[in-house]
Amino acid sequence: VQLQASGGGLVQAGGSLRLSCAASGRSTYVMGWFRQAPGKEREFVAAINRSGGSTNYADSVKGRFTVSRDNDKNTVDLQTNSLKPDDTAVYYCAATTLGLPVTALKTVRQYDYWGQGTQVTVSS
Repeated sequence: VQLQASGGGLVQAGGSLRLSCAASGRSTYVMGWFRQAPGKEREFVAAINRSGGSTNYADSVKGRFTVSRDNDKNTVDLQTNSLKPDDTAVYYCAATTLGLPVTALKTVRQYDYWGQGTQVTVSS
């Protein structure tokens, strides 16, 4: 599986960006979004199950970010709203073959495939 993330950019606080992840190969993986700020560890942001019917979010983005997928197009999107300077990071999409509930798939080690990342910068 190859993953390609896009959609990052520079935005003012309170603004929005829509990140997209295009996947080659199978569309039956659980997909996740992670982010990594300078000097910090990569952290979980959101995940969506195979059908798109179940999602999970980090507390820091709950209510502001929405993850969705289109299995016909093999894409997973992350709509980011009400962005804050603390959201500044490189955002990565990832895929896992683990057959666990999406609520249990929140660590970097659980994901097998990673995209190259897209930079999101939020100015104050």
